[in-house]
Amino acid sequence: MQLRAGYELIYSFPQPTPIILLVNIHHSRGTDLIVPDRLITEPPISITGFHDIFGNWCNRALAPAGRVRLTTDAIVRDNNHPDEIFPDARQDSVQHLPEETLVYLLGSRYCETDLLSQTAWQLFGDMTPGYPRVQYICDYVHNHIAFNYQNASATRSAAEVFNHRTGVCRDYVHLAMTFCRCLNIPARYCTGYLSDLGTPLPYGVGDFAAWFEAWIGGRWHTFDPRNNVPRRGRILMARGRDACDVAITTTFGPNTLESFRVWTDEIPDN
Repeated sequence: MQLRAGYELIYSFPQPTPIILLVNIHHSRGTDLIVPDRLITEPPISITGFHDIFGNWCNRALAPAGRVRLTTDAIVRDNNHPDEIFPDARQDSVQHLPEETLVYLLGSRYCETDLLSQTAWQLFGDMTPGYPRVQYICDYVHNHIAFNYQNASATRSAAEVFNHRTGVCRDYVHLAMTFCRCLNIPARYCTGYLSDLGTPLPYGVGDFAAWFEAWIGGRWHTFDPRNNVPRRGRILMARGRDACDVAITTTFGPNTLESFRVWTDEIPDN
């Protein structure tokens, strides 16, 4: 199966402004790219690239004053399989975790493990360690939060999500990850494209999506507390400790986002 994935972002800058863009499909999906997701800017802008500390590819540029359009339109090969489920995967003890996973046990900008640790153990401490415990956390978060685009907030943390019980996909992920970390399960934030394949019509407006990966049984496993069902057509862009590490666009000056479009569509077979 092939998916057409891309975006169009239009910003207005009152002055030349440095920007960092984290908008490329993750290198782990590099062999699946049939048409590369090359970043195109209007007007043309000089762009340099680098890998951040999590291995994500970042684009660095100086946006000129005025209106700037950022876009890509890639074609990605996908196996059309839903997210895998491994109910027998058991939790690794902290002393046996690989060193590279330990950072994902710690609190971070949006994941206040210190504030939610006692709550996490009260709610989930009796659950079977491993995959069943993480899935139970996702079930709880899925039912605890009311999804509402109108309540999106760039500053809402996991503790606030727990108390206010509303948010968008990133809020579901932050709360679930925080509970996991409190219970000694490494959890890392993921962002990318998510198609509507296999879901009922009518499809929603295109957007980037958030999910997370938990380290269980010696490997990372995908969990999606917002949707909480296996999905097809998931295309990873970046991973980090939380949304702060994988912002699509980081701007170092005032700006206005005038337009935002994202698409992830199946290309019909000829």
